[in-house]
Amino acid sequence: MTRPDTTRLVMKFGGTSMGDLERIRRAARIVAAEVKQGRKVAVVVSAMAGKTNELVAWTDGAGAAARGLPISDDEYDVVVASGEQVTSGLLAMTLRNMGLNARSWMGWQVPIVTDDAHGRARIVDIPGEKLGAAVDSGEIAVVPGFQGVTPEGRITTLGRGGSDTSAVAVAAALGCPCDIYTDVDGVYTTDPRIESRARRLNKVSYEEMLEMASLGAKVLQTRSVELAMAKQVPVRVLSSFIEPDETGNLPEKGGTLICDEEEIVEKRIVSGVTMSRDEARITLLGLSDRVDAPADVFTRLAEANVNVDMIVQSQSRTAGTVNLTFTTGRRDAVRAADIMKAAQAELPFEEIRVDEDVAKVSVIGVGMRSHAGVAQQMFRALADKGVKFQAISTSEIKISVLIDAAYAELAVRALHSAYELDAV
Repeated sequence: MTRPDTTRLVMKFGGTSMGDLERIRRAARIVAAEVKQGRKVAVVVSAMAGKTNELVAWTDGAGAAARGLPISDDEYDVVVASGEQVTSGLLAMTLRNMGLNARSWMGWQVPIVTDDAHGRARIVDIPGEKLGAAVDSGEIAVVPGFQGVTPEGRITTLGRGGSDTSAVAVAAALGCPCDIYTDVDGVYTTDPRIESRARRLNKVSYEEMLEMASLGAKVLQTRSVELAMAKQVPVRVLSSFIEPDETGNLPEKGGTLICDEEEIVEKRIVSGVTMSRDEARITLLGLSDRVDAPADVFTRLAEANVNVDMIVQSQSRTAGTVNLTFTTGRRDAVRAADIMKAAQAELPFEEIRVDEDVAKVSVIGVGMRSHAGVAQQMFRALADKGVKFQAISTSEIKISVLIDAAYAELAVRALHSAYELDAV
């Protein structure tokens, strides 16, 4: 494995860190402190907090496409990508006004090459030679996150949270680490707003962070963690609400390092507890018991790009039928139910029920691979609090349960205590 070039550094500042001119000036001081230490820096920035929502509202206000015409997703991207263009220019100007050599680089100038799936594009390539030569020459390259360009030269956007992915992709292209500055000072054992005894983790493996991100933790976007793991980019999550001292130096880096599992000496059995309320449970009552019925159900959902997580099949009271329960994201629930209703005569089933008053609570840790009893401890902790679970899903390093939403925070606190995460 190629070791990262630690003379180079990609720094990413999120929307809250870019929220106004004073916060942009603070970000510039943090960048200047890294340059003072001899680092060759590229900076990736998000739009000001709330700006992307405003831009999206403007595109909605432009009205629907005329009958027979396609939706203008390409022009949507032109509008919503402008928020990051503003902050990249403002940060570059601020750095210049501090006497530093800085320049903004739009996505098409780097270039950040993507496919043509406007509004949800995926990065295909970032040729790093031109950007690398610029930062090696002493220039601070300020790159707008969230945006790219198709091979045909059209602007694209990467979907919500896409600036994290941009930052990791730029770091991969430059072969260096990535520091992500945000409004929290690292990754915690659980949400501190739910459990006051939550502790910041010094290191988290890529696999653990990927599970945490996909199961409700909001610190990093899932695709950015996938990319970091695939390209072996070390990522550190830090607070942007820090200041260099009077000599212009930053305090010693804390935060949380997201890295390969082999770099973590003491592997915890459980590293974190997450909760997601973005869940819906769909049950098909009296589904035909023919052997291909579940395959038929999930093929139809997959063809509509509806992601399914937990699946439970149980015997029905009616002979020759079963009850099939599955979960999906709350935003997909109505679409999933409509797909099932449209196919009711072909599947067939007697009744469909949709419940959005549910939550998914998960425990995550690489130590689960080599320790028995993790599930027993989880179910005992929930039983002691009177929390019933409706479905279960597992992987090598996580166990998730679906429960009544009213018990979600109680379950998080109970599991945090059961695995003694307050002592991390």
